[in-house]
Amino acid sequence: MTARVIHTGQALVDVVLEVPRLPVRGGNVNATSYTRYAGGAVSILLAAARTGAPAVHAGAHGTGPNGDLVRAALAAEGVRVTAPPVPGEDTGICVVQVEPTAERTFVTTYGAERRISVDSLGTSAPVAGDLVCVTGYSLYAPTRDPLLAWLEGLAAGVDVVLDPGAALADLPDVARRVLALTDVWTSNAEEALELSGVEDVEAACAAVASHLPDGAVVVVRDGPEGCFVREGGETTYVPGYPQTPVDTNGAGDAHTGVLCAERALGTPWVEAARRANAAGAIKVTRRGPATAPTRAEVDAFLAGQR
Repeated sequence: MTARVIHTGQALVDVVLEVPRLPVRGGNVNATSYTRYAGGAVSILLAAARTGAPAVHAGAHGTGPNGDLVRAALAAEGVRVTAPPVPGEDTGICVVQVEPTAERTFVTTYGAERRISVDSLGTSAPVAGDLVCVTGYSLYAPTRDPLLAWLEGLAAGVDVVLDPGAALADLPDVARRVLALTDVWTSNAEEALELSGVEDVEAACAAVASHLPDGAVVVVRDGPEGCFVREGGETTYVPGYPQTPVDTNGAGDAHTGVLCAERALGTPWVEAARRANAAGAIKVTRRGPATAPTRAEVDAFLAGQR
């Protein structure tokens, strides 16, 4: 059987506002558009499913209209949802302000997506070969303790993929605990710098690896320039495909989803990263967080690059 991509993180609703600029404190700005999307963990899972890997959401979701939107988006792409809805509480939102430069700014609420338990996560039943994705944003209470307890009980051969976000710098004790469980680190350059203290992206890969168990793989994205992959003590540069962006929200998620899916399908790390770079390049030319390309679209894009 093909390995699965299982995500434990928060599936949210992104309320996306396109704005000419961010307002000053106490000020006002008129948005040029308003759209609701299923986002958060949904973006990674849809990218994985569109690549052709079995994808599973193990996190929590609510019973109101936001939860309905999340479930509908996952079902449309064949992503399995294993935990039952949280009764009497809806999924939270993330307000995303997107500027003309394609830069985005977030304000996030908490809702039903934070109501996980060891038992609810366990409904995903990971086995050897599966990739379990963890976001650093789950390392805050109340998701932190049940998540870590569940991860520490995973069967041998299940790979834990950590997408740290900005959380590790705030949580040194928790960081040490989750890093000890991490088989794959995937982050942007700023997040690698926060852990390692090393500014050079290539050198940061080795510095990050020093915090992880022996044999762990490190992938560090360098924006449109591509990424670096450290495997077996060697670091490889994988070039990117710079584009003129319209929306960078979800670009890192597209990269992570495709990277994990390719690995689940048996693709070597460097080739998986090359395809993930292509997926990120395509995604930034599309509006909305969960707009990662299909496998065929990545194939066509790469053929055009040659």
